[in-house]
Amino acid sequence: MLCVGETMAVFTPAETGPPEQVRAWTRGVGGAESNVACALAALGVPVGWVSAVGDDPFGRAVVASVAQAGVDVSRVLVDPTRPTGLYVKEAGRTGSAVRYYRAGSAASALGPDLVDRLDLGAVSHVHLTGITAALSPSCLALVRALLDHPGITTSFDVNWRPALWGPSGPEVLRSLAARADIALVGDDEAEALWGVSGPAAVREVLPEPGTVVVKQGAAGATVLAAGSAPVFEPALAVDVVEPVGAGDAFAAGFLAGLLADHPPARCLRSGHLAAAGALCTMSDVAVPLPPADVARLLVADPAAWAAARISAAGVRDGVAGVR
Repeated sequence: MLCVGETMAVFTPAETGPPEQVRAWTRGVGGAESNVACALAALGVPVGWVSAVGDDPFGRAVVASVAQAGVDVSRVLVDPTRPTGLYVKEAGRTGSAVRYYRAGSAASALGPDLVDRLDLGAVSHVHLTGITAALSPSCLALVRALLDHPGITTSFDVNWRPALWGPSGPEVLRSLAARADIALVGDDEAEALWGVSGPAAVREVLPEPGTVVVKQGAAGATVLAAGSAPVFEPALAVDVVEPVGAGDAFAAGFLAGLLADHPPARCLRSGHLAAAGALCTMSDVAVPLPPADVARLLVADPAAWAAARISAAGVRDGVAGVR
């Protein structure tokens, strides 16, 4: 499996106070597609990440970090003239104020010529998002080329970022999601993009994909597969530290379940469990929950699932306490 798209260096405050007064920052790595790849690797799925970085310290740090997570980075391009993008965020439980420094980045110069270098005959699945598609016309052409490539299955997470798109954004993102075998979209994103809310309404907007997954925030998520009844699975209760990266982790968990041929409800639970690991950390990349807790909750009855609570301290199941 391959995840294709932009990743940047991320700087998060290492001390409290207004960002203009912060002197110490922690450097990390963040990018929707590499977040998914790292989470997939943690779940035991063989996965590669493809992008471009600058020939600079940030680019080397990005590649090293993703590789350390167990992801194949052998196809990553190093651009000798363009820099690695970066962003700065003030993180908090309700979200993050983010400033991006990515104009003219190495990743923004990716284009459809990359497809010929990827040897897709050896690839079963490609995961893409609407973030990379928004970076430049050439990136949009790359995403389209991969979604249209014969012989592979594809997943596309809408990942709506209004600051990256002009007026064409809603229709372009709909057309990209329509090309995918599996489309993932938040209910809030569908409301902002297409003025619809609820799984059935989203499915009417996206009748083409074989599978549509509608993420419904803290309520849960619904999978709508062609020829099958919708399946809803409630989300876990989580003591949120910071929300960035949770959607990427959910996508990874869901896709891992799907690739293992698990039933839809279990795929959704796998997504929720992976998302919980991202919600409990300041990092954009999910920290996997203990395998024993994951195995137990994947097959728990509805009451035990509803009673579980996830925090940075561990998994509390409402009966045995923190495990």
